[in-house]
Amino acid sequence: MLIGYARVSKGDDQSTSAQLRALKEAGCERVFEEAASGGRWDRPELLRMVDHLRPGDVVVVWKLDRLSRSLKDLIHILEKVEGAGAGFRSLTEAIDTTTPAGRMMMQMVGAFAEFERAMIRERTSAGLAAARAEGRVGGRRRKLTPGQQADILENLESGRRTAAQLARLYNVSEAMISRLRAEARGRGREE
Repeated sequence: MLIGYARVSKGDDQSTSAQLRALKEAGCERVFEEAASGGRWDRPELLRMVDHLRPGDVVVVWKLDRLSRSLKDLIHILEKVEGAGAGFRSLTEAIDTTTPAGRMMMQMVGAFAEFERAMIRERTSAGLAAARAEGRVGGRRRKLTPGQQADILENLESGRRTAAQLARLYNVSEAMISRLRAEARGRGREE
């Protein structure tokens, strides 16, 4: 039995319709479909599909990265598939593990995918380091300007306003006011 697996990342406005069409055209009799990150192992439909496998079945995916984003997880999933006596086929990469050449090709493609992810991580790290060297810092912009922070601390120290009043005034949480106060005290001890 040909069993399809279709996945899109959770939160994206993607659709599995193109994958489902390709899987049906490939002859899949049953398709497991979900919206989940490919970097996670706790995907309910993937686990149900693996439990459903019987000897002689073939798992079919539209593209290799629909099954997994990392070589380690891909190998783990394929070991489970093989352990059930089933094969694996990727339509886009033309990989079919029911043949020796297909098994070799799958390992090579998986290695290249892992290499590509490592290169992306390396480029991202280099870009962040360059931005830091230029004085730019990643993350969310601060809600309070340095002047607003100084005003809040002055109001707290003089007792003119409470943390709750300042939080409402500057449209921030009381926890942010508390963190600001703690940071200022920490800097005071260092000096």
